[in-house]
Amino acid sequence: MPMIDGHRRPHGPYTVASALLHHLVPAVLERSPDLVAAHDIEIRAAAPGLRDLVPARRVSVEAALPEDERILVPAPRRTLRLANGLAEFVREAVPPGHTLVVCNGAETDPTDAELLDVLTRRVPPGVLTVVVYEGGPEPAPDTRGPAELWQVVDRCVHEGFLHAVTELGTRGLEAAEPGGELWWRFAQRTATALGGLGRTEEAREVWARARRCSQDPAVHAAAAYGLAMLDARHPDPARRDLGRAREWVNEAIAISTLLPDPFERAFKLGFDRNGLALVELREGRAEAALALVESALELAGELGERHPLHRLVLHANRGRLLAALGRTKEALAEYAAAIALDPGFPDHYLDRGNLLARLGLPDEALADYESAIRAGPPMPEAYYNRAELRIARDDTEGALADLGRVLELDPGYVDAYINRAGLLAALERDEDAWADVRAGLALAPGDPHLLVVRGQLETAAGRLEEARATLDAVIARAPWLAAAWGNRGVLRFAEGDAEGAVDDLAQAIGLDPHPDLYANRAVALRSLGRTAEAEADEERAAGG
Repeated sequence: MPMIDGHRRPHGPYTVASALLHHLVPAVLERSPDLVAAHDIEIRAAAPGLRDLVPARRVSVEAALPEDERILVPAPRRTLRLANGLAEFVREAVPPGHTLVVCNGAETDPTDAELLDVLTRRVPPGVLTVVVYEGGPEPAPDTRGPAELWQVVDRCVHEGFLHAVTELGTRGLEAAEPGGELWWRFAQRTATALGGLGRTEEAREVWARARRCSQDPAVHAAAAYGLAMLDARHPDPARRDLGRAREWVNEAIAISTLLPDPFERAFKLGFDRNGLALVELREGRAEAALALVESALELAGELGERHPLHRLVLHANRGRLLAALGRTKEALAEYAAAIALDPGFPDHYLDRGNLLARLGLPDEALADYESAIRAGPPMPEAYYNRAELRIARDDTEGALADLGRVLELDPGYVDAYINRAGLLAALERDEDAWADVRAGLALAPGDPHLLVVRGQLETAAGRLEEARATLDAVIARAPWLAAAWGNRGVLRFAEGDAEGAVDDLAQAIGLDPHPDLYANRAVALRSLGRTAEAEADEERAAGG
């Protein structure tokens, strides 16, 4: 296997991945075309030069839309999904015993850095050994002009390569004529990518530059909307400024209302009202948010067949708001409308699946989670949601398999450690449960759910003093957590305090009347000679 120069200049995102795929894919197509087809999205995203060899099998409606209608910017986590899909392809495609050598490792694009990390973690060294070193030749200067840079930036936005957008978009802003159409496109994409990466102040400055450089009403409306979303969507909830967000989005709406072109006015005004709906929702006014989304949908009716992604977003948002307001039948219809507009977009299957699960329709929810899994590269959230459904259906082995898959895809997924640790503890696989508790607490020190499992494991090991300290601390900090009261009830019974156990289990049952809690309280009640109460709890535990 040839050594690969990982320097991101001049090839940009997935320089390493593209070179590796160009080496592997032609041979794999000859012996295992189904393997290539199963990873069409990942291969086409990382190695656009192979698109003629690898037809698109899983297609989103966005691929056929003109630039001004491709309004969705993938979340930063999309590259982790791509990296996992590529790692699974490489694991199957590479004959055992190969070594991947990458030079200029310090200059790789974040997409390649993430991929190399995933390859190292997920592909056994006996199959592929990954060696990365920092030294290497300095590539030639990048002499691409604004038009060429724009082609790359546009592709990176579409694929979700946000770090590259910020780097190349900044260069485009320096090279293009300030205030011109191309300059504005660079500014809009760069600011949006910076916001998506949580680089809020840098994004704010780009929007401010756009306002200083232009007298175009559409530019000022878009900049005002962008500034509003920086305040409304700040990654730190404590730093969100919803009042200022409302000021900015009101300015955007005021300008959009005056745009002369009826199609542009209907689209931008609907877009802005949808943004104001987010502010209303975060201020606790779901009904007002719903009215805004519905008005945006009415405006979208003036667009004809144009802007299907805009309508998709509005239907999905209306579905979320209706679900939050308890209007579940209407919510399901909105999710169906969003899915019909783009069956290749996985997120709405997840949202509808969650609603179906809450409505007690597990088979339908399972079908949606599996549709989300099939729609694109590996998606940890879909496996996690399916695991929760399997836990509710007492399919412990299936849930453990899904949670294992989540953590294989994303070792930083704290909720998966929480759920798996709890399941393993219930199965008395204490050593495995301890491993998950430690791994989870390393990521989220003080997480009350993980500390409850730790207290449960300490109780099972006879370390009652440590268990008491752990569970007392959890209850002091999270008195709403039924499992903390329930596990302290079990601990108090083990300490010989049956009365205290009954009291704690009663608190737990008041928060979550789970059959196991009734069964445990029945044991404590019998030990106190309170037979009638114990029998009543036993009947409840049995579902009577």
